[in-house]
Amino acid sequence: MTTASKTRNAAAATLLAAATTLGSVASFAADKPTVILVHGAFAEAASWNGVASRLIGQGYPVIAAANPLRGVANDAKYVSDIIEHTSGPIVLVGHSYGGSVITNAVNGSDKVKALVYVAAFAPATGESAATLAGKFPGGTLGPTLAEPVQLSDGNQDLYIQQDKFAEQFATDVPAAEAALMAATQRPITAAALNEESQHSAWAYVPSWFVYGTGDKNIPEAALKFMADRAGSKKTLSIPGASHVVMTSHPDEVAALITEAAQANAQ
Repeated sequence: MTTASKTRNAAAATLLAAATTLGSVASFAADKPTVILVHGAFAEAASWNGVASRLIGQGYPVIAAANPLRGVANDAKYVSDIIEHTSGPIVLVGHSYGGSVITNAVNGSDKVKALVYVAAFAPATGESAATLAGKFPGGTLGPTLAEPVQLSDGNQDLYIQQDKFAEQFATDVPAAEAALMAATQRPITAAALNEESQHSAWAYVPSWFVYGTGDKNIPEAALKFMADRAGSKKTLSIPGASHVVMTSHPDEVAALITEAAQANAQ
């Protein structure tokens, strides 16, 4: 078994152990907010394993949501339902397209005390992920996409070609782990990337941002623009980090989430 596989399996085992003792964890962490992690396109909930295991180790209740990736309004409603059925204060964390989802999922809820954008879109009302990604030069996602999968409802599912996944999406992740991520990637509809945001939650909920300078999906200039516009309480730029900065730099990402939780979860 490779080192990457061992690391991935160890993180999964930690999450499983935490899940089986959720009652005791929740009791131990009664004074801590619940952290809801929302993955983005071409990823899945396990992309948060490293971050989630660290937060659970600190006593935070964690939910890694299975983002449907069908459309901003649809996916935001899904996360809103999780918010509604989660007690106490909440820190919402979104990666990539997941940032668009959390921006719309708050929907005025006073439970959400902080937003953390991880290499993520933070759209204003009327903006789409595609619009923001193309606002500045540098993104190279388009040529790496596979032939769209035509769906019966007329929409299209998008994937990254597996042989281009690591270079485009996860350059700083060990090769074996990146190959697993390519194989387990979740597709997003073309419509979702082009759907306009209906809300701008960062305008009234404090926000934190973290991204890598080696991101090829969302240009660094676009990420900085969104963080500055949102009035980010803290913006962490990690030199050379890829689009999946939460996977390659879980310590830094978990620390930023903890900072946001401690500052705004009372």
